[in-house]
Amino acid sequence: MVSTAPTQMTHITTLANGIKLIVTENPVADLVAGRIFLPKAGGRWESLQQAGLFHLMAAVLTKGTENYAAVEIAEQIESIGASLGASTSNDYMAMSMKAVTKDFQTILDLAAEIMQKPTFPEREVELERKITLQNIRSQMEQPFNVAYKQLRENMYPAHPYGMSILGTDETVKSFTREDLAAIHAKHFRPDNLIISLSGRITLEQAEAMIDKAFGSWKNPAEPLEAMTIPNLAPTGGMWQKEQDSQQAIVILGYLTGTVADDDFFALKLLSTYLGNGLSSRLFVELREKQGLAYDVSAFFPTRLNQSQFVTYIGTAPKNTAIALKGLHKEAKRLMDNPLSEGELQIAKNKLLGQYALGKQTNAELAQIFGWYESIGLGVGFDQEFKTHIERITPEETYAAAQRHFKNPYISVVGSKDALSLLEDIELS
Repeated sequence: MVSTAPTQMTHITTLANGIKLIVTENPVADLVAGRIFLPKAGGRWESLQQAGLFHLMAAVLTKGTENYAAVEIAEQIESIGASLGASTSNDYMAMSMKAVTKDFQTILDLAAEIMQKPTFPEREVELERKITLQNIRSQMEQPFNVAYKQLRENMYPAHPYGMSILGTDETVKSFTREDLAAIHAKHFRPDNLIISLSGRITLEQAEAMIDKAFGSWKNPAEPLEAMTIPNLAPTGGMWQKEQDSQQAIVILGYLTGTVADDDFFALKLLSTYLGNGLSSRLFVELREKQGLAYDVSAFFPTRLNQSQFVTYIGTAPKNTAIALKGLHKEAKRLMDNPLSEGELQIAKNKLLGQYALGKQTNAELAQIFGWYESIGLGVGFDQEFKTHIERITPEETYAAAQRHFKNPYISVVGSKDALSLLEDIELS
């Protein structure tokens, strides 16, 4: 049992059929929100030829079951003012739901029906396929998406993280209804479920509700095999793509470690320091002082496998080379000199403040606890996060930068004139 706040108590238990249940009692509002996670599903479980398969399945999952057509599912949800939907990511697949407390059993029963008995109607498969293909093509019209795709593919060659969660034109066109049914049969099973609930509900009530909705669901005889993805060695490199645009996109990134890496918390703070908000180092130096940026930031996503530390800038084509040098200079500065105590404390305050603000609703609480459990950190990581961040020293952020910022991956998208400015560029 984990205490989260004076009005909240989080419990975790495992049910008879292997479902892991997390319950956060939060009686402030007469609502319950839930997330059903499938940790052994999502993008990292796809081969290169299957890229986008879980995304398509998530889009079609709620469009028909053995007992309900798509319109009947929609009517059930809307008739009680609830919400229900499926989504996928690199590290998991999930179903989200929310309803007033008295109607939560109804939406939970519907979720159980959808998860256990989807039919993947051919008409719905074709409709969602068209929408996905449109989204893929739309993304390729946006310079940042093109640049990030170029970075991702070169940073993660032959690796699930190198692929868009949407897939590609070629893979999405190849999928059949039978492909969706096959991965459903393989991955949708009670011992691959983490159900995280938050709201006006007790552990005992939640156990009874889950047992009613999912208790009769049995696991297949064969266990779901483990997924092993080997670590990549950082090589760095530079890639360019010509695209007519009013701005050039420059991305400079580094291959880092997993959520279990010793430098995880230090890199979170460096990302916050460099790119989080209007007072961040990149914003102040490259936009406010030098006037180089339309948009500039940094991010370091929490990933089950190797993550990436990314800085980026959108700039006028004539400033492409200067902007790249600016990004590199700021990363190198972190390798050459530790942050001051004051700089680090500001980053800590900002990161912990935003972290706290991200746990205000039942949906956010259900998401964060289920997510931590699904990627192996456990619900206790919520409390550990604050402690770890507060303990980080300038020397630790300095050491993390020195370890990870040696081999930059650079992706640039812009006009022919913008790219010509990068010829023979040297990054000192």
